[in-house]
Order: sequence, then C-alpha cells, then structure tokens
Amino acid sequence: MVLKLYVMSKRAIILAGGKGTRLKPYTISLPKPLVPIGEQPILEIILKQLASNGFTHVTIALNHFANIIKAYVGDGSHFGMKIDFSTELEPLNTMGPLSLIKDLPTNFLIMNGDVLTNLNYADFYEYHVKNNNLFTISSFSREIETNYGVLNIDQSSSNLLSFQEKPKFSYLVSMGVYMANKAVLTYIARNKSYGFDDLMYDLLKNKKNVNTKQHDGYWLDIGRPADYEKAIIDHEIKF
Repeated sequence: MVLKLYVMSKRAIILAGGKGTRLKPYTISLPKPLVPIGEQPILEIILKQLASNGFTHVTIALNHFANIIKAYVGDGSHFGMKIDFSTELEPLNTMGPLSLIKDLPTNFLIMNGDVLTNLNYADFYEYHVKNNNLFTISSFSREIETNYGVLNIDQSSSNLLSFQEKPKFSYLVSMGVYMANKAVLTYIARNKSYGFDDLMYDLLKNKKNVNTKQHDGYWLDIGRPADYEKAIIDHEIKF
C-alpha cells in the first residue's frame, strides 16, 4: 500500500514557455511543444508517457503562445492526470519558472517540452529518490565530428606532433530532463531569469552534489529544423 501511494504521487514540471526561435518557420504560428510528430504534437506524446509512468500531476510552465497550449491540453482529464499551468509575465529562462510554483513536492521531475525520448521516467524518478539526490540530470552520449583536420603541435617549436582528419569526439550532454529536490529552490529568486546553467554553476560553487544517470535509448531535442525533420522520420518508434 505504501508503494502504491508513492507511485501515485509523482509530479512533473514541463517547461513550455520558449519562443522556439531556432525552429522557425514551424513555430511562426504554433508553440514549439505543439508542432506535430506524426499525428500528434510532441507535448501530447510527453504527457502520455508521463501518465503511463505513474505521474498524476503535471504543471506546464508557459509564456509564449500560452493560451494556445492551455486550450489544447485542458485540465488533463483525457490524459488521466491533473494538469495545471504556471504563466510567467516575462521570460524566466529554464529554472526561473520554478519560483512561481508554490505547491512543489519534496522531489519532482523537470523537463523541456520539446524532448522526444523513450526514457523510463518512473525509473529515473525512483533512482533520484532512492539515492537521496539533490539534483539529477538525465544524460546522453553524443558524438560530434569536426569538419577540419586537427593539428596537435609542440607549443615551443610549432612542430607537428600528430594529425587527425575530421576526428569524432564523444560527450555526455544533458537531455533536458531532470529530477530535483525542493531544496534547489533556495538558489532561484522569484521573477528573475535563471537558467539550468546558472543552477549548475551555483551548485558546483557551493559544493553540492549533482548526480547524472545516462540513458542509452532514444533521445532527440527538437530545437532546430534538422532535428524536427529527423523526429518526423523517426516517429514510428514506439514511445
């Protein structure tokens, strides 16, 4: 019975207030979370995923095109969850909107409203809580290829030591999906622009532990037209 109550108390915050400038022209008349992936908007895909992972209360942080998103989503009853909204009067970046939400629980999920992934949100939630983390980042390994021949030289003589033609490098990147303990709110001033980067710098400066959990499945951040076009091609993947 205790486990059931724990599972049924999951809360998520979806960040959907951005203008989607990099995704133009698709976002000229639509907010980015409502651009269609196949037959449904990416926000609808996310909400269905969260519902199937035991999340029963979602707050959507809004700014740009707020009324369109509200009208589309409604109260969440058709997703089997409660959905409410927090609307900022001016852009507050990624973490700033959290300062406007008064009823946050001890631990909660935060995610961007343009993330297409098959991440198991329930497992990610439970990993964070089980390890008593302050902040947990869902990470993904990205391979980046440079378009140049890379020279490694001796700094004293400028002689060439080694050469790589268009080398590839792997980096762990943030997926735009996080778990947070309510204690992080002490760093976020109300009605001030405050980003994910600001929070990371502040937590590191104050020697607070930030944990990561790597996801090895599918992930795509729909931030640019090329990403969106790939998402359309990939939409038959079962999320």
